[in-house]
Amino acid sequence: MNDVLVEFEAVSKAYGGLRPLRLRRLAIEPGAVVALAGFDAVTAEVFVNLATGATLPDAGTVSVMGRATASITDSDEWLSTVDRFGIISERVVLLEQFSPLQNIAMAMTLEVEPVAPEVREQAAALAREAGLETASLDQPLGSSTAARRHRVRLARAMSASPAVLLVEHPLAGLAPGEAEGLSTDLRRVAGARGIAMVVLAADAAAAEPFADRVLRLDGATGELIATHARGLLGKLTGWMKAGR
Repeated sequence: MNDVLVEFEAVSKAYGGLRPLRLRRLAIEPGAVVALAGFDAVTAEVFVNLATGATLPDAGTVSVMGRATASITDSDEWLSTVDRFGIISERVVLLEQFSPLQNIAMAMTLEVEPVAPEVREQAAALAREAGLETASLDQPLGSSTAARRHRVRLARAMSASPAVLLVEHPLAGLAPGEAEGLSTDLRRVAGARGIAMVVLAADAAAAEPFADRVLRLDGATGELIATHARGLLGKLTGWMKAGR
């Protein structure tokens, strides 16, 4: 049985930038927690779209659970593949006029005014798991902090029981001191469920609060370079298995 959840092999994808996104090799295994630095907002979106099969590489191969995304031609199979991912991103739209609980419930039903008792129970459980305080679940989302919004997105993502969490720029918009708490909740949920987590950040400093292992992308070559919190660097060649 293939134990690699997501694999990039000699991937190149043009997206309108000065050069294409290149990624020589990346393999994400169950339970791995890794941060990838060197991704701006656009290239993070490109990475997520490639990983989920929403777009295909111009060269190379992206595989999910051992299946190349280019070989998926059936829409139902593709939707099943997408369900293996939970996405934490500002691109995941939340409805301001609804409460956190209603926003979470929308992952399960469109009937949220009011939320049915059984759905409410499920949504509240997901909210608690994501670290949301119960007292504020029914208040409008509009004035929520960025960290609280990310927790709502985390709870929504968990409703599909994903195998991989893809987290885009989690520091964006966070107030000073919020990174540690959000990182703790993300890691706790991933660890408790035994799922992998990939954090995409602009640089190593923004990535380090969210993963013990940070890999910086060399945009010219597509190689990943291991950056340790103590400032030691080591180039990874050949196989790079996240989480090992």
